[in-house]
Parts: sequence; structure tokens; C-alpha cells
Amino acid sequence: MALDDFDRSLIAATQSGLPLLARPYDAVGATLGVSGERVQQRLAEMLDQGLIRRIGAVPNHYRLGYVANGMSVWDVNDERVSELGKLVAALPEVSHCYRRPRHLPLWPYNLFVMLHGASRAHVEAQAEHIAQLLGNACRAHDILYSTAILKKTGLRLKEA
Repeated sequence: MALDDFDRSLIAATQSGLPLLARPYDAVGATLGVSGERVQQRLAEMLDQGLIRRIGAVPNHYRLGYVANGMSVWDVNDERVSELGKLVAALPEVSHCYRRPRHLPLWPYNLFVMLHGASRAHVEAQAEHIAQLLGNACRAHDILYSTAILKKTGLRLKEA
């Protein structure tokens, strides 16, 4: 689906985030010459159409005190990875969880689970909880800790 001029203007006006105001959609609408309701309506349509995936906060975990951030990777039985992935994704300590293809023989992991904590010990305790949840369906796991924030942006349209 191609974007029209309004869609491009709407994405350009929101791609750096919504303004931190009581009525952010009204503020965006004012810059585009439409109502805040029109902005909300079109964003909802774009979500429904899959033009945008989500509208959400992008926290800086380090500033929130979560200085140990680890991508835990799991080698889970393929027949159960979807079922167990949904259980893991529902845990409050999990910020995102998704399935990825294995790259054998070097990379046996097929379930990726991002964990955040105030210390590595806290993250490792979370991983132990997940290991218990996965049980015998999990053959191995590891935690790859973040050392820097590499990207904290969403969609960016190329300048015309």
C-alpha cells in the first residue's frame, strides 16, 4: 500500500515521538491543519492496515536504573516453542520475546527473550525462572548483555 501525502506528513510529524503534552494528537493535528481526532483516526487505521506496527513508549532502560540488560537466548524444542514463547512473553520482567531461526551448527537458539535488571544477578534470577518454566523443552540457554544503547528510534521516512 502506497502512502499518500497526508500519511507521509503524519509519519514525518510523529516519527521522532509524540509531543509531551496533555493532548499530543491535537498538537500534531495543529501542525498538519487537521483535528487531533483525525490524527488519532488515521493512526488507528494505519495500525489496522499494518502500515505502522505500534505506538508506544521507547524507554531508556539505563536512565530508569536497569543497567543490566540481557538478551537471553534459548534452544527450545521446535514443537513447543510457540506455546512456551507465549508463556514467557507474558512474564512481567520480559520486555520483548520472539522466535528466530537457528543457524546450526554454531547457533542453536530459537527463542530470544530480553530481560532487564538493576544487576546481572537480578537478570540471571529472571533467566532461572524462565528456565524452570521451559523445563525439559529447553536444551540450552545463554545471556548476551548489552554494553551500549545502539538504537532508540522507530520508523524514519527518507527526506524527499
